[in-house]
Amino acid sequence: QVQLVESGGGLKQTGGSLRLSCAASGLTSSSYAMAWFRQAPGKERDFVAAIRWSDGSTYYEHSVKGRFTISRDNAKNTVYLQMNSLKPEDTAVYYCAVGLGGSYSSGYRYWGQGTQVTVSS
Repeated sequence: QVQLVESGGGLKQTGGSLRLSCAASGLTSSSYAMAWFRQAPGKERDFVAAIRWSDGSTYYEHSVKGRFTISRDNAKNTVYLQMNSLKPEDTAVYYCAVGLGGSYSSGYRYWGQGTQVTVSS
């Protein structure tokens, strides 16, 4: 059974940085992508970034490109989201997901429990 455990959320001021981690267990192949989505109160769950496990290729949502970096540690089966230059509009619950890939939540089968990121102005 696939399990995803996120950590690293918290409260930061505008311009600050945070690094989220997502440790995966139960994955049996490398033909998948891991992604981060986020959901602000009263809004849809939106794509943030994804990384293909096999070759490390990455893609980002436009508003985070240049500020956020997704990376992976193969040995630890962990994906990270380094978030720099944080803005109040980055405030959301951030979810880690595993699946076939893409920027739609329907492309991901397994989800973590979420971690809260709050950016104060």
